Amino acid sequence: MRALRDLARPTAARPAPAPRRGRYLPLLMNQRVGLTLVIIALVVVFSSLRPAFLDTRLTIAPLLADITVYIVVGLAQLAVLSLGHMNVAVGRMAALSTFAMGFAYSQWDVPLIVGLLIGLAVGAAIGALSGGIIAVTGVNSFVVTLALDFGLLGLVTILYTRFAGGVAFSARPAGLSALRNDTFANYCLGDVCGPRIPLVLPIAVIAAIAVGVLFRHARVGREMLMSGSNMRAAELSGIPTRRRVVQAHALSGLLAALAGFLLAANNGAFSAAIGEQFLLPSFLAPVLGGTLLAGGAVSVLGTVLGATASQVIYKGLNLLQFSLENLKIYIGLVLLVALSLDRVRTVLVQRRQDREAAK
Repeated sequence: MRALRDLARPTAARPAPAPRRGRYLPLLMNQRVGLTLVIIALVVVFSSLRPAFLDTRLTIAPLLADITVYIVVGLAQLAVLSLGHMNVAVGRMAALSTFAMGFAYSQWDVPLIVGLLIGLAVGAAIGALSGGIIAVTGVNSFVVTLALDFGLLGLVTILYTRFAGGVAFSARPAGLSALRNDTFANYCLGDVCGPRIPLVLPIAVIAAIAVGVLFRHARVGREMLMSGSNMRAAELSGIPTRRRVVQAHALSGLLAALAGFLLAANNGAFSAAIGEQFLLPSFLAPVLGGTLLAGGAVSVLGTVLGATASQVIYKGLNLLQFSLENLKIYIGLVLLVALSLDRVRTVLVQRRQDREAAK
């Protein structure tokens, strides 16, 4: 009876649930969707103008190998952009790391994987040194890494002159030529063969997945993003911001070393020229993909798409017989547009958030 009386009592009307406020920008303003459409459009245009663009052996396989390198280069820059920092020494870190690999292969005759691990350790150590200087002194990351870039340039030149005759190491560890020349099409299971995809591509995929998991699920990665969003607030929240700065720069150095190894594998040699062309693409890929220069937000998938788009542009213009100087001009214009769009996107997001907060 009591239960029936309770049911008969008038109950206060529950307020209708508030409509969910939009959390995301419209679909067409999503940079990853936009980049995907741009890549598709570029492939259609370049293949129409030059049918050789779709040649799997002469164009697609080398293009995928190049994309592999610049995905990892973009991830190296993304690691410090998460803090709002820059690493303008990313190319020299790659050069010194690949010197360590070449030296190990030439002088110690180590297996391919051992030399790679040595180079990754050197890259991480250089990055940690850079991050430690920034964390302790508070000097801007651009200034520290610029000074480091000049120092490493001289050091790399001296080391290659002393130990490699100023050119490149002649040692070719077992497995290096396979990474350079083979594709999955060379490996068959019965009558079924794989696609013509370079063997180095899965390395970049694994690196991208690892970095994505780090920033999305690992405490270290989330605290890097929090530090990049507001360093002072992160400190007051108990986050060891100095340690996170060192770790982010160490990760950047490690990924730069991996990119140097991939480029050496593609070229078939460990030379002093490795890393010279890394600086501009290292910013281009993450910025095109939506990573904020101010820190606090990164996009690994966007970085992959950004690296893909930039290399498709480069390869397509190259097939159209644009000169090297013109290629640099167009790539520079692409970066300028990307930086402008990054600022526009930031303003639009801020305005949207302000309107939602005012409701």
